[in-house]
Amino acid sequence: MDLLEYQVKEWFGEIGIPVLPSQRIDHPTDLKRLKIRYPIVLKSQVHAGEREKVGGVRMVETTIDAIAAAQTIFNLSIWGELPEVLLAESKYNSHQEFYLAVVLDTAVCRPVLLGSTEADIDLELADQKMQYVVVEQEFSPFYARRLALKMGLQGTLMQSVSTVLEKMYQLFVQKDLDLVEINPLGVNLAGEVMALNGKVGVNERAIGRHPEIAAMAAKIIPRHYDKSFSNGRDWNNLEKQRRIGILGNGTGSILATYDLVASGGGKPGICLNLRHAAITDLSPTKFGDRLTKGLNTLAADKNTQVILINLLGSIPQPEEAAQAIAQFIQQNKGEYPPSIAKSNGKNLSQHQSPQLVIRLAGSELNAAKEVLAALQTHEEGLILVEDLDEAVATAVRLTKSHAYKKVS
Repeated sequence: MDLLEYQVKEWFGEIGIPVLPSQRIDHPTDLKRLKIRYPIVLKSQVHAGEREKVGGVRMVETTIDAIAAAQTIFNLSIWGELPEVLLAESKYNSHQEFYLAVVLDTAVCRPVLLGSTEADIDLELADQKMQYVVVEQEFSPFYARRLALKMGLQGTLMQSVSTVLEKMYQLFVQKDLDLVEINPLGVNLAGEVMALNGKVGVNERAIGRHPEIAAMAAKIIPRHYDKSFSNGRDWNNLEKQRRIGILGNGTGSILATYDLVASGGGKPGICLNLRHAAITDLSPTKFGDRLTKGLNTLAADKNTQVILINLLGSIPQPEEAAQAIAQFIQQNKGEYPPSIAKSNGKNLSQHQSPQLVIRLAGSELNAAKEVLAALQTHEEGLILVEDLDEAVATAVRLTKSHAYKKVS
């Protein structure tokens, strides 16, 4: 579970990592009661990255400009996610910017300290510019100083960065985290350091050991993972922005599918990763159960017109997954009226239940393919394709079909 930036900054401040004066903004009118001085920076609080590139971070100098900017940011979707909260933060002038992180390395089963004197690192050059220190025994300030020295820091700056690293490691252990990241750590002309942005990854298996984190998860999960969009706003205006729901069994495949849908002229919507159980699942779950829950979650969103399922490699009990899809179609059969339209050689009903477009890739999924291929011959609402590009094109075409226009 990843926290939002304003939550990360609260943890940083509590443990002694320097952060800027800031204020949570729940509505643009909150800026009329701003307690920090202008100029300020308004930041969209979403889990997606690249906020600044798409307009989710703006610097403003007056209340009028701040309210106008906040209204725009609140309605700016970033990777399909709209912010419920903004962070207003004092402007900071950096002379240098560093990258720092404490991460759990599962390969060596030890925490690792990471650091670079460049905040914006090209991934292809990360090995050359990133320094690291493995925490092999009980942590001591020695590890932090060693990383600072490997980064080429000296004097008071080395001490300041080392102190921040010590606090990051302390937070890492206290909260059972997988990642604590500061990117960037700003350094001004006076040599003072400041955490300008942060990221925290909570170990999902440890949430139950921390009541305060469990309470945060209870609020985050329905909003971010299930995407219920039920917080009282007028989401009807977003109808055209999320027509194709995506189910997959890996973060990479989901992001790739999302990009293809968007670049193909489609409107990607809710995206759910079925590889692991949700944080709210207290007991072990089967893949078929997660698939059923995902299908029902997407179908419950009235704006989802097509569900695009992209499964790669292998899944546990592939036949059970295919049966879950068959059961979903059977349960929604009553929503398919007799009037039909033709698309891609298939009979497509003018229906309320989403159309299913399924792409399975991998020899271990052949058993599921056979079940679904047999189902496809006598059931409406299912299209099975081999190629991802074809699956995306089919899903986009279906959403643009007259068969999916609302009946007034």
